[in-house]
Amino acid sequence: MKSRPGGAALAPLPAGLLAGLLSCLLALLSAGPSDAAPMVPGHSVALSRSEVAKGADITVTGKGWRPGALLMLLVCGESNPELGVIGGTNSCANADGQAVTTDDKGSFSKVLVAAPPPKPCPCVVHVASVQGEQAVVDTELKITGHPEEPLPASGPGKLAVLTEPRLDGSGSLLTWFGAPPARTLVFTVGNLGSGPVKDPVFQLGTAHGVFAPQWEDRQWKGTIQAGQKAEIRLDFELSPGAHGDYQISLQYAKKLLATEPWGVDRPWGVTLFWILLCLVVPAAVFRIGMVVVDRLRPRAPRRSDQARHRGVRLPDVTVRLPKVRRTPAEGPPPAAPAAPAQDPGAAPHGTTAALPWFTPDSAPSENHPNRP
Repeated sequence: MKSRPGGAALAPLPAGLLAGLLSCLLALLSAGPSDAAPMVPGHSVALSRSEVAKGADITVTGKGWRPGALLMLLVCGESNPELGVIGGTNSCANADGQAVTTDDKGSFSKVLVAAPPPKPCPCVVHVASVQGEQAVVDTELKITGHPEEPLPASGPGKLAVLTEPRLDGSGSLLTWFGAPPARTLVFTVGNLGSGPVKDPVFQLGTAHGVFAPQWEDRQWKGTIQAGQKAEIRLDFELSPGAHGDYQISLQYAKKLLATEPWGVDRPWGVTLFWILLCLVVPAAVFRIGMVVVDRLRPRAPRRSDQARHRGVRLPDVTVRLPKVRRTPAEGPPPAAPAAPAQDPGAAPHGTTAALPWFTPDSAPSENHPNRP
């Protein structure tokens, strides 16, 4: 055993502890970058050229997006990366937009036409997610030959909700049978900025259950001067047959202003319709089947002595009438035949031979024993 210069001795490490330390060291050295926790970078968008002519093609690339996300690429005017698209999608060249789906790593690359937007520059390439959690990135783009004007004095983010939002409206008979439920979101906003806000564009989102909201642009026509307030009414509707727990979200200039829950009743008329359909259709099929069977089954031969009414059968009855003996019609007795010539030993003339005491008509009959 060796000793330190100061005289302290080093105790040897146990064999089991040394083996455990070596195994841990080997595991750390063999672990690659894939074993570490992945780092989620922010959403980024890059352009192949920052300045292009009207109608030229530019390549838009992005990284750090959600894998398999559907994105929409637009060229928008009257906007910048800090303030976003002030006029909403109405300021973009929607007809020349492109859709792209990110790969497994959250990256994409797409060729986009630099079409002139309906609003003057400054312009941006607006990249936004279509489904799921909303993500928006605006990248500055200069379009040669397109008019350029300064942004309005009032920028977004100057409006604030002053009252609790509410949902106005009610269902109808058509909604009970599956028509789209519709409501009006009513709220009051105040302009906290130093300049007027003209025709603000709000984002209205509807979320069902645990799903992310689906955002739609709603523009309010009017001007809100600095220090003033105004009541905003935004109409919206859900899909046909929608029911359950929904949450309505209000957003302006990428900031969430308010949320409002909404419990949508089930369209019981549709349920009643299907129940009646399940009862009526089998009954109709059964009746049609019985008619077909009645037409196709063979008929029994008709007999003249049977009743013609179906389902009625008369019993066979035999009637015996007594026999009636017919007597000959009474009349004068028949004339006696002429007497032949008398013999000497015959009876005297004018007398007849003696007959029996009864006649055939008066003889006793077997059928009538009491008759004389």
